[in-house]
Amino acid sequence: MKQTLTRRDFMAVAAATTATLATPSILSAQGKALRILTWEGYAEPDWVEPFKQATGATVNIVYTGSVDEMFAKMQGSKGADFDVVAFDTSSFARYIDGNLIQPLDMAKIANAQHIVPSFQKVEPIMRGDKHYGVPFAWGSLPLVYDTEAFPAAPESWAVMWDEQYVQQMIALDDANNSVVLAALVLGLKDPYKLSDDEFNQVKEKLIAQKKLLLTYYAGFDDGVNIFAQNKIKLMFSMGEPQVPALQAKGVKAALTIPKEGAIGWLDCWVVSAGAKDVDLAHQWINACLDKKVGNILTTKKSYGNTTDDEANKKAGMTYGDRLSWLLTPENFEKRVALWNEVKAS
Repeated sequence: MKQTLTRRDFMAVAAATTATLATPSILSAQGKALRILTWEGYAEPDWVEPFKQATGATVNIVYTGSVDEMFAKMQGSKGADFDVVAFDTSSFARYIDGNLIQPLDMAKIANAQHIVPSFQKVEPIMRGDKHYGVPFAWGSLPLVYDTEAFPAAPESWAVMWDEQYVQQMIALDDANNSVVLAALVLGLKDPYKLSDDEFNQVKEKLIAQKKLLLTYYAGFDDGVNIFAQNKIKLMFSMGEPQVPALQAKGVKAALTIPKEGAIGWLDCWVVSAGAKDVDLAHQWINACLDKKVGNILTTKKSYGNTTDDEANKKAGMTYGDRLSWLLTPENFEKRVALWNEVKAS
C-alpha cells in the first residue's frame, strides 16, 4: 500500500527483541485497571483477554461514535477519565495543543519494530523528537451501496446528491469528515486548508445533500442497522467493516472508492495526559502491535493493519494511493460550527 502522508522518523525502539505479553515487567502490573476510549473493533476479546491474563489487570472499554464525541469526552475531563485512546492523524494537533495526551516512551513499546515501512514515518504523530502515537489501524470512508440497486459500482460521489435516491441515503454524522468529503466532491485544491469562500461552497453542498438524506448516523452499528432496516441504497460509510456487517443482515452490500477518491484514516494509540497507570498504558499499546493482533484486525474485523502487510494484500486493501489521508485542518472549531449549521438547516 502506498502511504502518502508526509513523514518524519517514527521508529525509536530501544529493545532489540520483541516484547511478549508474558514478560516479567508486564506481569508486575497485576491488580491494575486500564481505561480505554476507542472505536468498535479496536479492543476485541482476541487480544483483550490475553492482555488481562498476562497483566492481571481489568480492562474498561468505552466506545465512541464520532471524532467529535471522542474529543469532547477527553476535553471534558482533561484526559483524566481514560488511560489510552485511539484516534486518527488529523486530531493530534488539537490533542497535543490541548495538553490532553502525553509523549510515549518508545523503549516500552518494543513491538513497534513490527510496524511496516509505509507507517514508520508519520509526521502528524510527532512533535519535535517526541512520539505521541503509534499507528494501529487504517482504512477508508468509502461509498457503500446496495448491489441490487447498483449492479455496477457508482463511479462518482455525485450519486449521493441525486434526487432520485431521496430518503434512500444516509451519511456519517461527523463534522470534519463531512467537510472533507464535500471538498473532495467539489474538487477543491486542499480539503484540509479551505478559504472562506470554499467554506461557503462546502456548506451549500452539504445543505443540498441533507435535504436528500433519510438521516445522519453515529457509530458502525447505528449505520448498519439504519441501512438494513430502511432499505437504504447508498451510504457515506464509516469504513470497510460496515460491508460484512450489512451482508450478515442479508443486505447485498459492497463498497467502492469513487473517481474523486475517498477519505483515508490512520488511527493511532496514544496515552492520555490523565492516565493513572502510564506503564500499563504502554503495555496495552505494545500488546496491540503484536503481529497476531494485526492479522486478526484485518482478517476478522476488516480493518487495514500496520504490522501484517500480507494480510492487507489478501484482504484487497491495496487502494491506499487513492485515498486522501486525514491531516489537521485549518480550523476544527470552524468546521464543527459549519456542520452544526448544516444539521440545523
